[in-house]
Amino acid sequence: MADVKQLAQNQGRPPERPSSHPVTDEEYQKIIELMGREPNSTELAIFSAMWSEHCSYKSSKVHLKRFPTKGEHVVQGPGENAGVVDIGGGWVAVFKIESHNHPSFIEPFQGAATGVGGILRDIFTMGARPVALLNSLRFGPLDVPKNRYLMEQVIAGIAGYGNCMGVPTVGGEIYFNEIYSKNPLVNVFCLGIAKKEEIVTAAAGGVGNPVIYVGSKTGRDGIHGATMASAELGQSEEKRHTVQVGDPFTEKLLLEACLEVMRTGHVIGIQDMGAAGLTSSSSEMAHRGGTGIEIDVSKVPSREPGMTPEEFMISESQERMLLVAKKGKEAEVEAIFKKWDLDIAVIGKVTGDRLLTIKERDRIVAQIPVAALTSEAPVYERPIATPKFQELIQSLNIEAIQEPKSYSEALRTLLASPTIASKEWVYRQYDHMVQTNTVIGPGGDAAVVRIKGTDLALAITVDGNSTYCLLNPYYGGAIAIAEAARNLVCVGAKPIALSDCLNFGNPERPETMWSFALCVEGMSEACDQFKIPVVSGNVSLYNETRGLGIYPTPIVGVIGLIEGMKEPLTAGFKRTNETIVLIGDTLEELGGSEYLKLLHSQERGYPPMLHFEKEKGVQRAVLTAAREGILSSAHDCSEGGLAVALAESCILSPASVGAMIALDPGTIRADACLFGESQSRIVVSVPEKHLPRLKALIEEASVPYSVLGTTGGNSLDIRLEGREPSIHLSVSEMKEVYSKGLKKYFD
Repeated sequence: MADVKQLAQNQGRPPERPSSHPVTDEEYQKIIELMGREPNSTELAIFSAMWSEHCSYKSSKVHLKRFPTKGEHVVQGPGENAGVVDIGGGWVAVFKIESHNHPSFIEPFQGAATGVGGILRDIFTMGARPVALLNSLRFGPLDVPKNRYLMEQVIAGIAGYGNCMGVPTVGGEIYFNEIYSKNPLVNVFCLGIAKKEEIVTAAAGGVGNPVIYVGSKTGRDGIHGATMASAELGQSEEKRHTVQVGDPFTEKLLLEACLEVMRTGHVIGIQDMGAAGLTSSSSEMAHRGGTGIEIDVSKVPSREPGMTPEEFMISESQERMLLVAKKGKEAEVEAIFKKWDLDIAVIGKVTGDRLLTIKERDRIVAQIPVAALTSEAPVYERPIATPKFQELIQSLNIEAIQEPKSYSEALRTLLASPTIASKEWVYRQYDHMVQTNTVIGPGGDAAVVRIKGTDLALAITVDGNSTYCLLNPYYGGAIAIAEAARNLVCVGAKPIALSDCLNFGNPERPETMWSFALCVEGMSEACDQFKIPVVSGNVSLYNETRGLGIYPTPIVGVIGLIEGMKEPLTAGFKRTNETIVLIGDTLEELGGSEYLKLLHSQERGYPPMLHFEKEKGVQRAVLTAAREGILSSAHDCSEGGLAVALAESCILSPASVGAMIALDPGTIRADACLFGESQSRIVVSVPEKHLPRLKALIEEASVPYSVLGTTGGNSLDIRLEGREPSIHLSVSEMKEVYSKGLKKYFD
């Protein structure tokens, strides 16, 4: 090890727990214990980045262990750049979802754009070609100009990067709530495809092998990005320098060069320089390989003069990769990257000492045991406490809720809500057909992309309801999994694996960790029940601004497999004179519903219950019916309940087919019957000749169902037996309201 005095004096001995690098007093003392001395400024910067919440998961790690991570299809679970699942025929799907929340509030265009760039690199660094992007977004109400600005710029950033990269954005979801006005959420999901034997991992192996830097030059953008993402937001203007700046055209070159060099067999390991940049990529690769890495920062390509070793190590400049190649193959590797007009430099080597050694020419400026940055980083079991207001917000006097005077007008209000309304204004800015793999694009229950040259297809969806998680984190987390699986089943896909993005407030608040722990517990139970393993993911904490935290918002990206791809199953009614069937039953549940929020200005009550056996039965019946080809349409009941699901099936109908519905609510309130959000429900339409077979499948699954009516006409007519309330809206009128609900804010 380098001389202790030399290292401590290279950039001056820091004061105890220097304020420029956010580690706690206890963490600073632990660093001294692990190092056997005080760190210098560069070393402390490296520790603060690697021990940040964003990189170390120090507050969430103990809870994440609950997730099931193994399964029939799993090739690579958590711990790599992305998860990998076997989809048959020698093919694997590689996917992950990540957040870029803080940067997107500070600088929304670049924050969102570099979020897309980062998740793309996570996929192709595994040796897979990205084939689809999705996003899950949260904003404040659109009648506030700042929220409109944030949304416009975020959408432009996502579109600008994805479109330039030639990767289709095929789906997503957006919710609006006042709680996200000061802390919007930008979660981005990417799916890639590869041959199983082409997968590359991020482990630095082979003592003496060269460590090679490729991609864009390093600048000062993004410095302290990881630590910024691990703290509450204050004045955004003060932190603009922490937001990375993206260049999708360079990334496109990097993608092609990386995939080409991986096919040579010369690459031992490769990792994206994401959060914490060169620091995280070097230390994590060494950790996975059980080796050390030595780097000379004077050899790192730079675009700004006078950069210090510390700046080189924690810069988060985009479009950069760190790879370990086989010794003696440097020239072949260099030739490929030069062909693609990218910077490349051998900046170090793999060592056997399990140390991260940073040099500036002949001078050692930092030397840290790799384990101290990775496996020996602090792990906290934070205090947990039920929020004081929890019992209050779960209470709901349903008798005090007045039913609407006009149910037709109530449905119009729901269809016009930006959360429910068409997102066409958003996805028309995305190229969702590039690569010509898209079978089902944005706007339905799930997207579907084909695997060319096979009869395989993959369905993808992202889901999460934060209001449910606020009211009951356990059921909110479980419902996120169940709804995502339901959406996949509605397009005929079997759910096989998921990636999660857990967005929460300050983990130092016991109430936040109570929500987090219960959400993870609910998600874990649902994953076990539905046999959907977690293969990758991301945790985003400290989503607070000046003490105001977001609602607990776990987002899941789930993929499903379609074998023997035939005509796609979608949500819109296809033909007249077909039978409409509700699979599942409706209970008197209004808590946490969009109806309660929009028409009664209340976010309270108990969220809808989730019964796992009933949910599995509903999904099994629909998936079997879809595979047998007897269904004409299938649509999940979610926000807005049964009435909105029926309206959307009319709106999304290619022929604008209406429906005539007769409901028997029994003892259930009319508004709960129409707008309640009971789980485990799917609306399907079926030709009369296939109705007996459908009924047989439903009965085999031991789940309730009801025949609602028939397709036909040019309006949605819903009549409640024995009740006065009814709904009558033309399909054209519903389309008008639905199409303008979000778009009107940007006209």
